[in-house]
Amino acid sequence: MTTTALARVSDLDRYVSEVNRYPLLTQEEEIELARRWREFGDVDAAHRMVTSNLRFVVKIAYEYRGYGAKLLDLIQEGSIGLMQGVKRFDPERGYRLLSYAVYWIRSYIHSYLMSTTRMIKIGTSRAHRKLFFKLRSLKNRLAAKGMDERDQIIDAVAEEIGVEREDVEEMDRHLSGKDASLDAPLATTGTSLVEILPSTEPLQDELLQEVEIEADRTARLETAMATLDPREREIIDRRYLSENPAQLKDIGEEMGVSKQRVSQLEKRAMKKLRTALSGVLSEAA
Repeated sequence: MTTTALARVSDLDRYVSEVNRYPLLTQEEEIELARRWREFGDVDAAHRMVTSNLRFVVKIAYEYRGYGAKLLDLIQEGSIGLMQGVKRFDPERGYRLLSYAVYWIRSYIHSYLMSTTRMIKIGTSRAHRKLFFKLRSLKNRLAAKGMDERDQIIDAVAEEIGVEREDVEEMDRHLSGKDASLDAPLATTGTSLVEILPSTEPLQDELLQEVEIEADRTARLETAMATLDPREREIIDRRYLSENPAQLKDIGEEMGVSKQRVSQLEKRAMKKLRTALSGVLSEAA
């Protein structure tokens, strides 16, 4: 009789076997497909870029095993992140799709983990998020330095992260479940995930920090942009925030003003932004 646990393993096994049927792309193929997607909206090209990288989503999702979420749910969220990466990928910048999309994959997985009921109960402050993703690596680092008493480790982690000791203990209990192993053989193939899934470079601790920095930067920019009037905001949007920056002359023609006037408005808007951003940074300090 098949148990629920065995059924889940079988589902994962089948999925991994399926995604590994899609061949990896060369950089030349990737560039060509990305151009077809960006220039012509070729959905088939975007689909090929997504499917050829799904195996990496599985590999990245496995790094978050033991955080209290189902692996297949993490893979699904990571796949949505991959789609966002494909949508925004610029093939002319010289890097590979995965190097860019890994940010979005991890970002969607992080967001999913932080929105679960368990994490809402624990807390969602920046310190708690940092504790959530760094607890294991910190414990391992302290143990490697010879600190073997649990109470000492808990106190050291609490001090480094800036949370209460009770928070560390509670988080440790939540994360103390048995991990799935990358070396465990899959049911149908007999091979392990570590053998068939290529590795990716960034660690989740590093990506979490990047996600938080990017979110903080975005929030500051939005606050600063709110100080601009509609024309100034439109100019900044089109000149600096658009994927295809507009020329002063083109903006002027559409607004019914001269190129010089657009330049004046742009300079005024930039001055407002610098002032607003300085104020936000002062408040955050």
